[in-house]
Amino acid sequence: MSSILDESLDQASETASERLRTSMAAMRLSFTWFGTRKTLSPQQKSQAADTFHAEGKFISAGKKLIDTGAPAFRAVTSIRSRAVAYFKGVSLPYPESGIRLVPQGSLDDISIAMQSFHDELQQAVIELDQQFSQLKYEARERLGDLYCDADYPDTMSGLFEIAWDFPSVEPPEYLRRLNPQLYQQECDRMRNRFDEAVQMAEGAFLDELSKLVDHLSERIAGSDDGKPKVFRDSAIENLTMFFERFQRLNISSSGELDQLVDRARAVMRGVKPDQLRGDAAFRQEIAGKLSGVQSSLDGLLVDRPRRSLIRRAK
Repeated sequence: MSSILDESLDQASETASERLRTSMAAMRLSFTWFGTRKTLSPQQKSQAADTFHAEGKFISAGKKLIDTGAPAFRAVTSIRSRAVAYFKGVSLPYPESGIRLVPQGSLDDISIAMQSFHDELQQAVIELDQQFSQLKYEARERLGDLYCDADYPDTMSGLFEIAWDFPSVEPPEYLRRLNPQLYQQECDRMRNRFDEAVQMAEGAFLDELSKLVDHLSERIAGSDDGKPKVFRDSAIENLTMFFERFQRLNISSSGELDQLVDRARAVMRGVKPDQLRGDAAFRQEIAGKLSGVQSSLDGLLVDRPRRSLIRRAK
């Protein structure tokens, strides 16, 4: 029975891995960003160490060049945060630093969205640059003798960039002609990476769903001083967004995960925040159903390491 299960898991993994390889594209998102902190010079560290009667080489110290809480600077950093969140929301993990997998059919939409972030960032940098002199003046007041005009560029222009590209993760075709054996090794390595990407995708979906269900269940089932706990609308909205993303990116590699997502979606179908707040009986009913989903999720989380070992031992 165990060998049949192992073989079934292997076949499912291979099928999902191949689907992932043929339907997704590798994408890399990168940033150029102005560093707002600078290490103190040896002389400055020595002066700081003297204050505490310490040796300069045994301490580290730095200074903050500008106020990162200033509205103009926060506007710039918020664009980076939103771009990263968007990228993660439309992609699946891949076992290579900086690279994720995006659906080939969504490349145009993703490129348009990234271009929008890029253009928005450039406008925000223009506005930041207009206030840069004031930010430097404030830094001079706050840093005192640590202020050094040479630490600052003449302009913020060109110091903040968003870039994206679509690197190939397939073995180069010329390698087949030059060294067939090495080409085959690279093909095997690539297949292993996509097998791992399948496991990573399953794990990411499973972990996220478990956290979302557990959080909502805890908020609507628990109480504070005999009163129902307060929960935000986002606790339900985040689950709805998860269901939509799972439907877009799911590669059907795990029937059990698919079934659990369907169960959770069925429990939450049509549920509104005000219903849960205003109807105690309905609230408890939903909490009970979510608890059942969570129990199944916990079981799958416990079993996941074994499945990963089975898939790697090919």
